[in-house]
Amino acid sequence: MSASAALMAAAEGGVIGDGRTGANLALGAGLLGLAVGRLALARAGRRAGGRNARIGGMSAIAVGLAGTVLALLHVATTGGGPGTGNGLLGAVVAIPLGLGAVLLGRRALTRGHRADRPADRMSV
Repeated sequence: MSASAALMAAAEGGVIGDGRTGANLALGAGLLGLAVGRLALARAGRRAGGRNARIGGMSAIAVGLAGTVLALLHVATTGGGPGTGNGLLGAVVAIPLGLGAVLLGRRALTRGHRADRPADRMSV
């Protein structure tokens, strides 16, 4: 199965489950990305957690981006309107969650990069 076919199957709800499965998957990915991004941001301020913050920031970006893409695919392929039980509102809510995870991950990367610089080389 190709990657695009797998994304389409996940956005449509997959083989098992109802139409809300793809939206729930996107919501879960967005929430997981937010949690990882928040932890990475907390580690980025510390001197010793620089490498872990960088890995966490990249992970938050990847998971948040995957959740956003899944949500956008679900919104694009869903028939009917909100309140019909097809998960449209869940996918709409998952889009800002995924984007928030991407922003938190980027902020953790930026803050971790600043913490890695030596103090004597920083501009005054």
